[in-house]
Amino acid sequence: MLHLMKSAYELAMERLDKSSPAEKPLTAVKKARLAEVDQLFKGKLAEREIFLKQQLNLAYAEQKADEIEKIQTQLVHERARLEEEREAEKEKIRRAK
Repeated sequence: MLHLMKSAYELAMERLDKSSPAEKPLTAVKKARLAEVDQLFKGKLAEREIFLKQQLNLAYAEQKADEIEKIQTQLVHERARLEEEREAEKEKIRRAK
């Protein structure tokens, strides 16, 4: 029986397959849940933006520069926070069995 040696490349690819198995394709249920999460967080973001933009308009009307800057910063932070929460929730769904 002839016994052939594997190349370094083949050995590396086998180790890679063992250490990081390929992700399974998303099921229809998971895709639907991901879409629900997107919609939920889109709504949350819209709600926060409406509130903060109303506050921003009021600060502009009253010419309160320090308030304007604070509200603009808060708006940026809220967007980032909600984006992080959305991605974390979606990752939970992707990893669920």
